Amino acid sequence: MSPFSSKKNRSLPVRVSTFDSELEFDLEPRASGQDLFDLVCRTIGLRESWYFGLQYVDTRSNVSWLKMDKKVKDQRIELHANNNFYIFSFYAKYFPENVSEELIQEITQHLFFLQVKQSILSMDIYCRPEASVLLASYAVHVQYGPYDYESYKDGMLAGGELLPKGVTDQYQMTPEMWEERIKTWYMDHEPMTRDEVEMEYLKIAQDLDMYGVNYFPITNKNKTKLWLGVTAVGLNIYDERDKLTPKTTFQWNEIRHVSFDDKKFTIRLVDAKVSNFIFYSQDLHINKMILDLCKGNHDLYMRRRKPDTMEIQQMKAQAKEEKQRRQIERKKFIREKKLREKAEHERYELEKRLEHLQDEMRMASDALRRSEETKELYFEKSRVNEEQMQLTECKANHFKTEMDRLRERQMKIEREKHDLEKKIRDADFYVHQLTVENDKREAETEKLKKELICAKMAEREATARLLNFLNSGRKSSTDSLLTASTVSNAVNNASSIAAISTPSLTTSSSTNDMVTVGGADLTITHSSHYHLVMGDNSSGISDDFEPKEFILTGNEMEQITNEMESNHLEYLRKTKNQVQNQLQTLRSEIAPHKIEENQSNLDILSEAQIKAGENKYSTLKKLKSGSTKARVAFFEEL
Repeated sequence: MSPFSSKKNRSLPVRVSTFDSELEFDLEPRASGQDLFDLVCRTIGLRESWYFGLQYVDTRSNVSWLKMDKKVKDQRIELHANNNFYIFSFYAKYFPENVSEELIQEITQHLFFLQVKQSILSMDIYCRPEASVLLASYAVHVQYGPYDYESYKDGMLAGGELLPKGVTDQYQMTPEMWEERIKTWYMDHEPMTRDEVEMEYLKIAQDLDMYGVNYFPITNKNKTKLWLGVTAVGLNIYDERDKLTPKTTFQWNEIRHVSFDDKKFTIRLVDAKVSNFIFYSQDLHINKMILDLCKGNHDLYMRRRKPDTMEIQQMKAQAKEEKQRRQIERKKFIREKKLREKAEHERYELEKRLEHLQDEMRMASDALRRSEETKELYFEKSRVNEEQMQLTECKANHFKTEMDRLRERQMKIEREKHDLEKKIRDADFYVHQLTVENDKREAETEKLKKELICAKMAEREATARLLNFLNSGRKSSTDSLLTASTVSNAVNNASSIAAISTPSLTTSSSTNDMVTVGGADLTITHSSHYHLVMGDNSSGISDDFEPKEFILTGNEMEQITNEMESNHLEYLRKTKNQVQNQLQTLRSEIAPHKIEENQSNLDILSEAQIKAGENKYSTLKKLKSGSTKARVAFFEEL
């Protein structure tokens, strides 16, 4: 049963959600879709309404766009069961070709920024990891304003959703690592207003391959599954597995008429010699959406190539004046901010200098106190040093006296040594004389021994003769007595010689002689060796003794505006290549952390596109280089 059939409910409760607010209205039952749309635009202050539409879910759970020429209650809108509201979402339905040239109002830029940002985070628009980091830095700039090192705190960015889940899952990196890379870009941005940052975001986002493309599943006459992409400049045909690189394209200026009959979609081209471009869709609802989007995008495409209407000229003039006013205010604000920062810096320097002087005074006071303590310490050390000097002098005198005594002792020892050496030499000479005398005595002894032996032999011979004589007979007594007397004398002479030699033998038998010289015992042997035994050291001096050591008009406004615009253009020109280089550097930095298994099909296709040196615009330019007839034939053969 229709929710509008009750007579009690004379109004339609409507809730419209935008990306940053929710609006509630009570519509009249006769209100059309255009009435609701105009009410929303007036409420949010939007004048560039031709890009937007109201999206809803119908009773068949299909996503549809609200038709402006029909009543709201006649469009099969599903009533929300919980709060009895008809729910609509205010979305951008059509996208501009160039955001910087076409978007005029700040509210328009802001709504596009929020929608494109949400599409990137939800991965409805594929964005490379390095570009995601760059866009995230702009999103942070929009949320927190220009980077301020005083207010920024580590972990401040961790709470928000800044990167697509597909990007974070693809790399083995912690949130802190991602935050550090986003912060690096964030710090590099020059100070800009929110609308300028959002415009920079959109200018980067519009270069993404899936930006501003509405995809619909279709087939050609060969029943090949393809994707139809409806864009601001025309229709693109994509492979079923590749939504990044179109196979062929047809611009709106090549298309004369678009229509469908049930599942068959026919596109008549401007060139009459070229056959119609035909594809098939399996859903009537999708066909209606395709036709609606084709009609709207074609109208905007042709409108952009005509002179601006008075309304648009007025809006651009107002936007320019507003921009100039804001630039002047911004420049004034920046000048005042610099003056305030300069004053704060000077105040900080003075405070710092004051603290420095206070520190110096405190240090000087401490130094004075320490110097007084040091002075007392030096006095004490001086007293101790004087005592030590006196002690040292006493020890020096003692050492001097001891040295003199030792010197005298040394001299005495030298004299005794000299005398001892002289006595030793005398003893050596005496020993030598004794040795010579002993040798002579030994020679005489040998000689006497020989003579004694001869005497004994002579005695034995004499005895033998005597016995022979006695045995032979008696001789005359006279001769006998004479002979006996002779023999007796000879024996007595021999005995006297032996008696004389005996004391010499006794003297020479002594092998050692002891001589005492100058308090030392000298042992003299016949072999001329001697031993000197010295007495004990009686000096009383210790051997280990060591001494111790001590130790604005209108023209000015226009000039300011032109100057700021030229500076901004110069900044964009200089930073364009720098951004590309930084993107390449970031891609190289995060490459080692990539998890190959987590790469999606779009990631692989994007890498292949980078290696081939292709991008969105070069691909479209290459596709448009062929004739319309050739492109139609190519599509039919897919």
